[in-house]
Amino acid sequence: MSSQSPFFQAGDRVQLTDAKGKMHTITLQINNEWHTHNGWLVHNDVIGLPQGSVVETTGGLKFLAFKPLLADYVLAMPRGATIVYPKDAALILGVADVAPGLRVLEAGVGSGALTISLMRAVGKEGEVHSYEKREEFADIARKNVVNYFGELPSNWKLEVGAVQEQVHERKYDRVILDMLAPWECVEMAGEVLEPGGVFLAYVATTTQLSLTAETIKSSALFTEPESSESLIRGWHHEGLAVRPQHRMIGHTGFLIMARRLAPGVIAPARRRRPSKGSYGTSEAEA
Repeated sequence: MSSQSPFFQAGDRVQLTDAKGKMHTITLQINNEWHTHNGWLVHNDVIGLPQGSVVETTGGLKFLAFKPLLADYVLAMPRGATIVYPKDAALILGVADVAPGLRVLEAGVGSGALTISLMRAVGKEGEVHSYEKREEFADIARKNVVNYFGELPSNWKLEVGAVQEQVHERKYDRVILDMLAPWECVEMAGEVLEPGGVFLAYVATTTQLSLTAETIKSSALFTEPESSESLIRGWHHEGLAVRPQHRMIGHTGFLIMARRLAPGVIAPARRRRPSKGSYGTSEAEA
């Protein structure tokens, strides 16, 4: 991970943006050069400059230089599986209230995008225990995490296998799932979560959302599940020409969250009248 210094140092990743908005990322190394179609940039000329500086190649090509943000790194890193996009990762951290010092159980690591966000959120005093069923995805995620932090974090544990098939001997404050069938893990989550802990699943389809929600309700281990999604639309502004951009980051996934009840507690039944067609005939009669 790049240092927190506002000045560029050897080993820092630098994001270079040209006049057209095209971005390039380099890692600064003493006496190295970065070559373009119009001259080259000497790394030594960048080292020591403050972020937000303009750097220039020998051919006069100019770039704006910053250390990349987490979102920049995640969108550019190698992928095995589809990543959790920054807008959803930020929402997950907020909805699940992931804070420093917490113990998080994560399943469905994919390419490691959410793992990095979780590691930053729990800090050095917290822990993240991750599971990934596919070994090739786990390898990519491990490399991405190590590349971001500059080392393998001592408070991160990654195991290959299905999380619901493991024997968990400890408790967690949060269970966060990014997998095809999170409803299969509801009982397991109820066993490993501390009272008041948060269960959160990230799913792509309404079918997954419905099955997960109904499983949570029938388990009687959690509060009434709450679901949401985020849609982000950028805006163009050029003088008085202010309008929404034609392209937007639309649906990427749903979040469904519930909190673990105290052992043996049954939550008061939610009073509501189901809409017609919400359930099948036999369920409605019951």
